[in-house]
Amino acid sequence: MAAKFALGSEPVAGSLAPSKKREYRVTNRLQEGKRPLYAIVFNFIDSRYFNVFATVGGNRVTVYQCLEGGVIAVLQSYIDEDKDESFYTASWACNVDGNPFLVAGGINGIMRVIDCGSEKIDKSFVGHGDSVNEIRTQPLKSSLVVSASKDESVRLWNVHTGICILIFAGAGGHRNEVLSVDFHPSDIYRIASCGMDNTVKIWSMKEFWTYVEKSFTWTDLPSKFPTKYVQFPVFIASIHTNYVDCNRWLGDFLLSKSVDNEIVLWEPKMKEQSPGEGTVDILQKYPVPECDIWFIKFSCDFHYNAAAIGNREGKIFVWELQSSPPVLIAKLIHPQSKSPIRQTATSFDGSTILSCCEDGTIWRWDAMENS
Repeated sequence: MAAKFALGSEPVAGSLAPSKKREYRVTNRLQEGKRPLYAIVFNFIDSRYFNVFATVGGNRVTVYQCLEGGVIAVLQSYIDEDKDESFYTASWACNVDGNPFLVAGGINGIMRVIDCGSEKIDKSFVGHGDSVNEIRTQPLKSSLVVSASKDESVRLWNVHTGICILIFAGAGGHRNEVLSVDFHPSDIYRIASCGMDNTVKIWSMKEFWTYVEKSFTWTDLPSKFPTKYVQFPVFIASIHTNYVDCNRWLGDFLLSKSVDNEIVLWEPKMKEQSPGEGTVDILQKYPVPECDIWFIKFSCDFHYNAAAIGNREGKIFVWELQSSPPVLIAKLIHPQSKSPIRQTATSFDGSTILSCCEDGTIWRWDAMENS
């Protein structure tokens, strides 16, 4: 049973008049290759590497560093053995020794765990029956990652031991491709997923947590681990009337977007007695013009003060998340940036915004000092 809308106050929509709160300028543009770049992501897992980011496109994963003066240095590049692989997503993680890992997935459904210390593949996760659309890392336990797949499931993995711990799918699961997934920032048991069935589902791992703990000490073959199915979400929301391709927690609220030119901030109000049911309070809307094609994902700085999102015309909108009504911090436009932006990456403090585009370019915008 999907959540119903609560009657009451209307959601507050932001105005597209830029506030000029912060001014950004282009400090670099790189042409990585001919193939589209689908993901770009800063490393927020390890404070030594906050200025390091990764991109994926085609069968290539590349790691860069943002240096002073707009400089972008290539640190390492990994080319998959399968030339037909097309990576769609990557997420930073680490093993229990604190070694930085980069987990990438795409059309093949195989997830590659790359050890950035040795520049080698540490392990490969096989399990998804179709392409992997998004991978995210648990911020409180960064050897746990979740993956969202075209096979209609979400899977929880341990990058340290190589185990698939849980599969979120089944009777109450998604009925079409899962496009996005995210860990709750403070409730370690909770995740949210969304996809082509137009729903956002909230899942709890609380009653399965012993398996999560067991995955860290498992010494037998990963294939012998008693992987569990989580068949029922604790909440289902029908906020959107079309594909939902990105969802992120903002505290206990959720930010989600579809193909209708806006990001929506809403609050799930659970009914404790009846799982899956409840109401939804839509709080705010952040307009994003010409954002009506699917697989465009937004990014936030470490403290979720702002969200940056590109559109199909190569423009970026930077919204202040925690003001009501929402304030458009900046609109980033450059005459040469015309290709659809698949994803942005916002630096730790929001002073640098990166975008990766359909035409294989990476753009770097830096906040001007005086703003």
